[in-house]
Amino acid sequence: MNAKTRVQLSVMMFFQFVIWGTWYVPMSTYLGKIGFSGANIGDAYSTVNWGAIVAPFLVGMVADRFFSAQKVLGVLHIAGAAVLYFASTITEPSLFFWVMLLYAALYMPTLALVNSISFSQMSDPGKQFPAVRVAGTIGWIVAGVVVSRLGAEATATPFLLGAGASLGLGLYSFALPNTPPAAKGKKVSVRDVLNVDAMVLMKERSFAVLVVASLLVCIPLAFYYAFTGQFLSQVGIENVAEKMGLMGQGSEIAFMLAMPFFLGRLGIKKTMVLGMFAWTARYVLFAQGASPSVPGMLFVGLALHGICYDFFFVSGQIYVDKKAPAALRSSAQGLITLATYGVGMLIGSIASGRIVDAYQGEWTRVWYVPAIMAAAIAVPFLAAFKDDAPSALDSQKSTSSQTASAEA
Repeated sequence: MNAKTRVQLSVMMFFQFVIWGTWYVPMSTYLGKIGFSGANIGDAYSTVNWGAIVAPFLVGMVADRFFSAQKVLGVLHIAGAAVLYFASTITEPSLFFWVMLLYAALYMPTLALVNSISFSQMSDPGKQFPAVRVAGTIGWIVAGVVVSRLGAEATATPFLLGAGASLGLGLYSFALPNTPPAAKGKKVSVRDVLNVDAMVLMKERSFAVLVVASLLVCIPLAFYYAFTGQFLSQVGIENVAEKMGLMGQGSEIAFMLAMPFFLGRLGIKKTMVLGMFAWTARYVLFAQGASPSVPGMLFVGLALHGICYDFFFVSGQIYVDKKAPAALRSSAQGLITLATYGVGMLIGSIASGRIVDAYQGEWTRVWYVPAIMAAAIAVPFLAAFKDDAPSALDSQKSTSSQTASAEA
């Protein structure tokens, strides 16, 4: 990969996450200000998770078969810009939900497309991709800083900024390196898109435990994404989007770089468990720092983001790559993504809004709910998961070989 291509891909990744980062964090603050209930806000955030469920169908059944990835990326972002602009004009909860659902169906597939475009240009993705992907994290941080500096967190402006960035990236996409459809001329079935073949790995207990735990831990995870912005604003923290970006995503970069050290010292299982208990610690800090507001506790909670996210999810992806046979790795990663960003966070987004309403904005009580949930998931995971078990397919192969030898 030459320097020009590296710059092109980094710019693409930067704006890919600028778009998301502009509106995603401040949305709860804005919607709360214009009168949306907790349930309305949770439903609005759930649109992203519905989009994650729909995305494999669009990418697998359409983008991978008929059109170059950079062209599909351009069309989706241009259309998304129009929809996000329309969303900025809506103040009625039901209509807002459906418009954001349409936007999520357009945006979420682009996450896979930018990865596909990047990988297709790289000779060694394992070494080259992180340097490109980090531009996305920087983009998210920059988006938060800009929104906060404009004092726009409780306004519709973030949607307008996101729409502008989406239009710009949409046009820029057509100048990206050509990435022909990966499955052109091949038959792609619903079975492939749903990652059905990867289900065979569920025969291995530890893999099944990982999938179930990943789904469940995303339920308390959704509380953070949906309501931290509104919570911090209500307890008197200023420039919330900026602080969440600098502390949260800054921590993510730092701990991502430290991952090899922790994995080498602790192994996958202990690293993942540490990540799960970090969620409990974060929510306890939020609960204790809520009333009266203790900014120091809240900021430490934000800074735990790197441990919370990297230690569990990145370790889980490494485990899946290690255990799945080469032919099933993509399907296995897709299964984990569907379980987490799709089903798990969908349940969490919907549930979190109902819990916020039930406790009538008493944030101390609200935050103890996901804190207890995260701990309740971590304990059985610690007991049931083993990271040294052979894969299900290896076991099947060994059994088949032994059977064949006995018959001979």
